[in-house]
Formats: sequence, C-alpha cells, structure tokens
Amino acid sequence: MKALFIGGTGTISSAITKQLIDSGCELYLLNRGTRNEELPAGIKFITADIHDEEHVAKLIENMEFDVVADFIAFEQAQLERDVRLFKGKTKQFIFISSASAYQTPLSDYRITEGTPLSNPYWEYSRNKIACEEYLMKEYRENGFPITIIRPSHTYDERSIPMGVHGSKGSWQVAKRMLEGKPVIIHGDGTSLWTMTHNTDFAKGFIGLMGNIHAIGESVHITSDETVTWNQIYEIIADALGVKLNAVHVSSEFLAACSKEDYRGGLLGDKANSVVFDNSKLKRLVPEFVATTRLDQGIKQTVEYILAHSEYQMEDQEFDVWCDKVVGALNTALITIME
Repeated sequence: MKALFIGGTGTISSAITKQLIDSGCELYLLNRGTRNEELPAGIKFITADIHDEEHVAKLIENMEFDVVADFIAFEQAQLERDVRLFKGKTKQFIFISSASAYQTPLSDYRITEGTPLSNPYWEYSRNKIACEEYLMKEYRENGFPITIIRPSHTYDERSIPMGVHGSKGSWQVAKRMLEGKPVIIHGDGTSLWTMTHNTDFAKGFIGLMGNIHAIGESVHITSDETVTWNQIYEIIADALGVKLNAVHVSSEFLAACSKEDYRGGLLGDKANSVVFDNSKLKRLVPEFVATTRLDQGIKQTVEYILAHSEYQMEDQEFDVWCDKVVGALNTALITIME
C-alpha cells in the first residue's frame, strides 16, 4: 500500500505511522518537518506547508496514492483545497473528524454513527460537521472516495488525559496531585467517558485503509471501556503514587470563570456522558479490539512523562486559577454556613 499522511506526528497519527512502517507500507508524510526526528526509519518525507497549495501541487504532480489522510484539517476551506489537490490521485481520502460532532446534549447516551451531528456549544465541532457535510457532498455528486473517521478522547505517552485543562496543561494537574493540592474535577465526576490509547486507535484506522467497504462511510474508533471522571482521576493519582484531593466544580461555573474555552471543551464535550457502540467498526474491521485498559495506559504514560522532563511543562497561570476557584468555593461555603 502507498499512503500519504498530511501531518503524521500528532497523538493520533504517530501510532498509525509507526504501525504502518512495521507492516511494510510505503508511507509518505507531508509536513513542515519540525517534529519528524522521533519517527521511525523508512518514512518518505515531502517537506512543505500544506497551506501552500501551489507548491504542494507541484511536489505531488506525478504521484498517486492508495490512501491520503489529512490529520490537520479543521475547516471546510482546507478540505476544499484537499479535494483540488488529490482528486484523481487517490483511491481513498480519509478525513479525521471528531466524536464531539455528535448531538450535544445527547438524546441517548449510547452513540452510534447514526447519532445526529449537532453541537451548539463548540465552534470546533461545528467546523468538523461542516467538513463532513462538504466531503459527503463531494462523494455523492462527484465520486470523491472519502472515509470519515471520528476519534473521541485519544491519548499517548506524551500527555496525561484529563478533563479540566487536559489538552493544554496536563502536567500542571499532575504536579498539583504530587504536591497534595486540590484538583478540580468537572461536575460531580460521575458522568461516563471513554478514553482510547493511540496504539488501539491505530489498529482500527489501519483496518479501514484501503477497505472498499469504508468508502462513503463515517466510522468512530474508540475503546469499549467506559469509566467515570472520578475513576479517571483516581487512576492518575494511583499511577503517581499519591492520594487524590478532589474538588468537584460545576462545568457551567468553570466555563463562566475562565478565559479558556470550557464552554466548548466541557459543556460541548467532556461534561456529557457518552458510551460508544463500535459495532460498525467491528463489521468493517473484524479483527479490531482495543487491548489497552485505561489503568494500564495511564501507568505507562505517567512513567514516560516522569522519565522525560521535556514533557513536564508547567503552567503557573492555570495553577493560580485553580487556587482561586477552590478558594472562591470555600469562601462561598463559609458565608452560607454563617
């Protein structure tokens, strides 16, 4: 198989890249070359900025692929560019959407690919929906061979997956745990969530590559394991070898008192209970099974980060904000009890 990945070094794509090279795939990565040093040997690089359409068009002028996957497209205009670049050059085009595009709030917490797409809380999700709609139109009207993949919360060894500030500063939360400081958990911590290790995600993704039954289809790839946020934070604290000092704060309050986009990331995503039905993926990829249990994956991640100081990035502003939120709650409690 000959494949081209736009990106290829992120949380989701890096595991796919490594597994494909191990399988003997002829893999090209199109990126700016700033994060390629950790990738395995055998990859062929096309060094370019995908936003420079004219330059990229010249570089791939005489090339064709079995699969092209764009891991860094977030807006419809970027997909319109991809269609111009790769129409007639690939047998399958894979777009990485997001499970946050599913109906929010859900009418049924059990999610299938037939769950409506609607998220009034998060522009990121609405943009992904627009991308999906555009690509489906291209497939139906012009035969552009698309497959849409919807990841949910996928993690690797470089960042501890969390709810509040997880994507931008997970180390600071872990540091608060290590120091015995209060750690904020959104809501009451009992909502259901699914986290998927990137090596498991890669198995499903690779099974969809070159799969004729996946053309024109939308598929989510997640673990079958469902946990609560309280369990997630307890697992992280246990991996760190400390006792969790949890403070539960409503998602609405966090969204209202922070400059960070908690309206989107919490109200439009993590505050809602979700349970994924992976039946469609397993019909398309019968051998798929997610084998990394969350406590095992978190332990590996924590061990890796503790051994690699470059991933221990502190965020003092967030730390101060956490103390203010906890302080405000304590002050309110004292005032009410007086």
